[in-house]
Amino acid sequence: MTVLSLFQIPARHRMLTLSLFCLLLASPLRADDQKFMIAAANPLAAEAGRDMLARGGSAVDAAIATQMVLTLVEPQSSGIGGGAFLLYFDSKTKELETYDGRETAPAAVTETHFLKADGRRKKFYEAVVGGGSVGVPGVVAMLAKAHQDHGKLPWADLFDPAIKLAEQGFLISPRLHYLLDRDKYLKIKAATASYFYSAGGTAKTAGTRLKNPALAATLRKIAEEGADAFYHGEIAKAIVETVRSDNQNPGLLTLDDMANYEAIKREPVCAPYRAHHVCGMGPPTSGGITLLQALRILEAWDMPTIKPGSTEAIDLIAQASALAFADRGKYLADGDFIDIPIKGLLGADYVGDRSKLIIPGESPLPFQAGNPLEKQGSLGLDSAIELPSTSHFSIMDSAGNAISMTTSVENVFGSRLMTNGFILNNQLTDFSFSPATEDGPVANRIEPNKRPRSSMSPTMVFDGDGNLQMVIGSPGGSRIIGYVLKTIVASLDWNMDMQTAIAMPHFINRNGSLDLEADTPLADIQPELEAMGHEVKVRALNSGLHGIRITDGGLEGGADPRREGVVLTGETE
Repeated sequence: MTVLSLFQIPARHRMLTLSLFCLLLASPLRADDQKFMIAAANPLAAEAGRDMLARGGSAVDAAIATQMVLTLVEPQSSGIGGGAFLLYFDSKTKELETYDGRETAPAAVTETHFLKADGRRKKFYEAVVGGGSVGVPGVVAMLAKAHQDHGKLPWADLFDPAIKLAEQGFLISPRLHYLLDRDKYLKIKAATASYFYSAGGTAKTAGTRLKNPALAATLRKIAEEGADAFYHGEIAKAIVETVRSDNQNPGLLTLDDMANYEAIKREPVCAPYRAHHVCGMGPPTSGGITLLQALRILEAWDMPTIKPGSTEAIDLIAQASALAFADRGKYLADGDFIDIPIKGLLGADYVGDRSKLIIPGESPLPFQAGNPLEKQGSLGLDSAIELPSTSHFSIMDSAGNAISMTTSVENVFGSRLMTNGFILNNQLTDFSFSPATEDGPVANRIEPNKRPRSSMSPTMVFDGDGNLQMVIGSPGGSRIIGYVLKTIVASLDWNMDMQTAIAMPHFINRNGSLDLEADTPLADIQPELEAMGHEVKVRALNSGLHGIRITDGGLEGGADPRREGVVLTGETE
């Protein structure tokens, strides 16, 4: 049985089988120092990236080829109709650059965008399905900027694998079929219904060859004319028309919004963790700061001496995460619109004081947000709902340059709108639906041209000399932060190899309930954690962690057995 056949297993047995797979697959794939490596969520996408690396392409070249194929084969998760964050490490200069390809809100939005006429908040799927949730897609502009800085192969060549697959077709995977079969909203949109479903309205079965000539034409145009072809001309017009003409939930996107989009290079956020240096993406994602704050809080505890998966370990990590999430809900949003106290949130004195709030073995949750600055205006708590559908891949080329990239359309199949062969995002629903509370305005409220807060957490870990040690990230909505946190602790503190750390059962706390991964050994200790005061929920936790670790023996890769990902390695031709 292969990982790809997991979704043919009855639901009541699927997670149990998965937990067994986690054990069976927990041997790392290794490569020597002269080889490259890619870990991605779909074999076809990983192969496209590998082929570019084999041709002597850079990590950025491989990332572009990988993303274009993901647009075709994993449309539920990411694509050119969405956005992304990218970390790039230059092995020669030891410099880390971060690229922001997050979507932006239309210029015409108001703070009441997600409120009904009577002032009540819209229900989540009332807001998600249709054009009202679509922001200006950013991934194409971001990849073009990264390619300009670090690409080696011609831009047009990087689209060849996706164009060929779109024209010749790919086989629907069990996971894609499973998600199509479950979705309630794709069938009511003409473009997606005709593409994904049979005439009778049933999802096309796993193994069906699915061709997408419309996407092939779109990719060919971008390949030939560059990123501008996406933000101007016929493609932009089609996006705007699709968004604005939706009869259920029309949006406000304009051609000017498309033409004015810019991907941005931003400063990374970094902080020490024991002997290591951990770096991530700064705002508008909350992932980097929240992850770093949780790690810094955990420094007060001798995690290497605590047994992995024990109630003590889970309790401490859950409380550290909850403290960081309490601050996240108040202070983190698009830093171009609000001053964010980054130094305060990550400062030694502040995290030291926060760590003192942890009571081992006695959960005091929920925590209140702290005050990382002496002077801080009144802010309300965010009410954004983040449901997962995202993808992550990690890449290292033969020169030692690396990429950690998390890419998303937000919810499963985004807004459920499709144009020119690709799904459009619903990222605007990552804004708080309520613009203010009795405590003041919400930092993550929707505003014109603003980027919604994210939880995407592409991350890199370095040693004290600035040498790269790990490339990691995951999909999973706001649980992304917890997935990456667990994996870093498992790897750095508990010396697990990359595959074992990724496959280790999940436990997540976002300053509320403590989620334990169903049908794993963690479910057995639910009573003990409840006795500590935790509100425990046992549930499926479908991450998509993909990582690379640099060891004395070479590269060590890991792919999440909860999805369809693979690790591929090779040598430059």
